[in-house]
Amino acid sequence: MSSIIQLLPDHVANQIAAGEVVQRPASVVKELLENAIDAKATDIKLIIKDAGKTLIQVIDNGIGMSVTDARLCFERHATSKIRHAEDLFDLHTKGFRGEALASIAAIAHVELKTKQDQEELGHHIIIEGSKFMSQEVAVLPKGTSFLVKNLFFNIPARRNFLKSETVEMKHIMDEFQRVALAHPSIYFTLIHNGSENYNLPSSNYRQRIVNILGGKTNEKLVPVSEDTEIVTISGFISKPEYAKKSRSEQFFFVNNRFIKSGYLHHAIMSAYDGLLKEGNQPSYFLYLKVPPHTIDINIHPTKTEIKFDDEQALYAILRSSVKHSLGQFNVAPVLDFERDPNLDTPYEYKDKSSHAPLIQVDANFNPFADETPVAKSSSPSFSSSYSSKGNYAKKETATSWESLYVDLRQDTKEVESIAIESEEVTGSFFESMDINITPSRTYQIHKKYIVSSIKSGMLVIDQNKAHQRILYEQYLANITVKKASSQQLLFPLELHFTKEELLFIKELLPSLENTGFIFDEIGKERIQIIGIPVSIQESEVSILLEELINGLQTNVPESSFCLNDGIAKTMAKSVAVKTGTYLTELEQENLVNSLFACKDPNVSPFNRPTFITISVEDLDKKFAL
Repeated sequence: MSSIIQLLPDHVANQIAAGEVVQRPASVVKELLENAIDAKATDIKLIIKDAGKTLIQVIDNGIGMSVTDARLCFERHATSKIRHAEDLFDLHTKGFRGEALASIAAIAHVELKTKQDQEELGHHIIIEGSKFMSQEVAVLPKGTSFLVKNLFFNIPARRNFLKSETVEMKHIMDEFQRVALAHPSIYFTLIHNGSENYNLPSSNYRQRIVNILGGKTNEKLVPVSEDTEIVTISGFISKPEYAKKSRSEQFFFVNNRFIKSGYLHHAIMSAYDGLLKEGNQPSYFLYLKVPPHTIDINIHPTKTEIKFDDEQALYAILRSSVKHSLGQFNVAPVLDFERDPNLDTPYEYKDKSSHAPLIQVDANFNPFADETPVAKSSSPSFSSSYSSKGNYAKKETATSWESLYVDLRQDTKEVESIAIESEEVTGSFFESMDINITPSRTYQIHKKYIVSSIKSGMLVIDQNKAHQRILYEQYLANITVKKASSQQLLFPLELHFTKEELLFIKELLPSLENTGFIFDEIGKERIQIIGIPVSIQESEVSILLEELINGLQTNVPESSFCLNDGIAKTMAKSVAVKTGTYLTELEQENLVNSLFACKDPNVSPFNRPTFITISVEDLDKKFAL
């Protein structure tokens, strides 16, 4: 029998490897940025067009490459990071496998321009689908420029799997933020379609976090610092009152490498135990320094998962250090009823020595030097002469109170001629509409269910899910058919968001305006709202927009109908009457009538049943002997 095992050609092997290394444009951004950092660059510029589908370019001022290295870097497993297998346990660089550039060159058009500092000329190499097209000498500045065009040009199936431009740009910004947060000493710039999204000068960790997430982030941060033999922890956590629904602001960095760890995240959550509302997530930016030989990075192609030698000890140290920071900055409440906060000593004063307070005394001070003795006298002249100095002078009698009302107009109006609002205006959770009152009454049970009688038995309605269905169909009609009415705000509502969140708000802007929102201004880090939908309270707007962004930023649908459907679902879920809300009898009947006027009253927008029926026969069986 003939042999059937054969070696794959290099271009096929590179395309297979690209499936693991390059999943989307953000993967290319990550690999090129990490290569620039490994090249000891201090200024890195990232240029994106069409969310990376057309162009990804990374320009750095690193050490550059020689002509041999420039040709060799596109070969598989060609790397300058390691030499032996033992080096995998002593890594001080981002990359080490030598697969990234070969994988990128296999599925895109790549141009490499590089020059070393000591060389007079640089080198310009063009590769298309793993094929060398040209190589020539060029006049270039010090550093390296990688230009990746037409990603997945030779694999159209992979290109079709890419999401919308908003989603792909969101992933690129995620990778950019992770690298920029890990290296605050490097100057980073991000340009997308000609506009500058980020300009991050060299700074410290706190300033880098504020520059990325906005100025309002500074007041949320609580520093964390702990130094042990196992790990050195530094960074910041957020105050409990600033917790969010999403996990978008949670970062772990181990030896300046971003990682994901559910085990370490659980340590943070346990430290916040009892301080957060259900479903809220704290923000944290924690930098862990561990000996390189105690971790294993080579377990996942994206290098975001790490194995630790002693995870239990790391868990305990991390949990205690976060809890300590929450306590020392008076973020967590202290149950000590006899504690005097005035006697608290700042934590940074624990190593300072005490000294006696300095008291300055004026030896020449005489409190009686300016006073002159005055003889006692009962004559009237004593009183008048002393009053001239302002001492013991008798105050003049106050003017009569009747003089305040002198020369006032005496015009009066008859009370009957003044038009006043006779009917009391009261707000209702549901829209006012004509209801045909039926003889059957409705009852609310445990402020959760509405019970109504029908011919065949009894109807039990879940008020929250039923109201979701009603609002969902209303919002969907407003977005797609007719524009909803708005209520004007007396004062503009100003909300702050990150640049990444504003990217989604701009994407959803037409649909939000159709539901009743009126936006006055959309800046780099904030938005101003002057009108909101009638059924929404002003205090609910920030929560609603946050939930809307969190629900849609992971996967914005391609079609506009799916996008509008997601907006309507999220808004209906946020605004619907909650369990535990008391409803009047009129509101109950309004809810029941509105539910059965819907196109699909049986299920909520999330396919949960809105009501159940209990027949008389079922009730008879319950009471049968």
